[in-house]
Amino acid sequence: MAERVGVWIIGAYGDVAVTAMLGARAIARGLAGSTGLVTELPELKPLDLAPVASLVFGGCDVRQERVARRAWQIHRDHGVIPSPVLEAVAPELEGIDDVISEGLAREAPATASAALGTLRQAVGRVTEAIARFRERASVERVVVMNLASTEPPVPDSPAHHSLAAFEAALDADDASAVSASVLYAYAAMRAGCAYVNFTPSRGPRVAALGELAHARRVPYCGSDGKTGETLVKTALAPMFVQRNLRVLAWLGYNLLGNSDGRVLADPAARESKLASKGNVLPAILGYSPDTKVGIEYVPSLTDWKTAWDFIHFEGFLGTRMAMQFTWQGCDSMLAAPLVLDLARLAELALRRGEAGFMTHTACFFKDPIGVAEQSLAAQFQLLLDYAGTA
Repeated sequence: MAERVGVWIIGAYGDVAVTAMLGARAIARGLAGSTGLVTELPELKPLDLAPVASLVFGGCDVRQERVARRAWQIHRDHGVIPSPVLEAVAPELEGIDDVISEGLAREAPATASAALGTLRQAVGRVTEAIARFRERASVERVVVMNLASTEPPVPDSPAHHSLAAFEAALDADDASAVSASVLYAYAAMRAGCAYVNFTPSRGPRVAALGELAHARRVPYCGSDGKTGETLVKTALAPMFVQRNLRVLAWLGYNLLGNSDGRVLADPAARESKLASKGNVLPAILGYSPDTKVGIEYVPSLTDWKTAWDFIHFEGFLGTRMAMQFTWQGCDSMLAAPLVLDLARLAELALRRGEAGFMTHTACFFKDPIGVAEQSLAAQFQLLLDYAGTA
């Protein structure tokens, strides 16, 4: 029997988290196939990845909920997850609530709620929650996965530039330098966990935490899972380069109705998402066409998102042409398998003693840490190279 692997999810009651947990249990019972799981591709078989069935879940959330109840709500609201599958795995989902603790608000921890206490006390709460989960789940290795709502951008601070300066900011209770996502990443690394930032929030993207990751010999990756419009964009944009066609304008409009869309209706949170999505085209094309990315919250869409893109480009003899595409997908069903992929890849890196950036995971993210390459094919080649099957 395979060794159990802990996956501690920040935002454990969110749609993506619940779908990932339910999906893992369904796969373990033979009730679902592996479609959507990148790590099940034949090219990645040489990797000694933990079986999906070995993943054990816990985490935290700012909401008071129940995993099974949220799963049924997703089924009713979004018209996904077959009832027989949900009925079969619901008893296993009910046990997860025992290892889901109270989370930190997305604002700076020291100012969000007096109950959180100081920054050091907040760090202690997170590390203690991870330790309790590790003990109760009987797991040695834990992957911490940030699936929480997007934070507003965190301004750069001298406290981010070195681990010593960051530790000093914690001691001084300087909340201006430490958002919840940064604090979670710090606490996870201190606890010896691998860390995956599936959100556009700052999280581990500060030099101080890169230093900590190497000191603690833990791997990490991010940022912002690539599941929809940007996935298509990073596959399509290289075509214009390879045909020597000049992109004049690329406009994209995203409509979504889930909790992610509700959070992104906040201009401050939307700024983080737009910054993450906006890096793609200049990196691939080598220049900056006229671009616009819009994000609109449409509650009636629930978990279904639509992206419409218009591309104006120039070809031979200055002839101007256009292309459009529409992407429609269920957000949680696109993201959840990637959560399982990244948990398996992060656990393998942790088991191998790898530290720092997991650059081979670039194909999973809009804004990959430590990788400038944005072409999906080139990013996927990094994963194949890691697997030794190139």
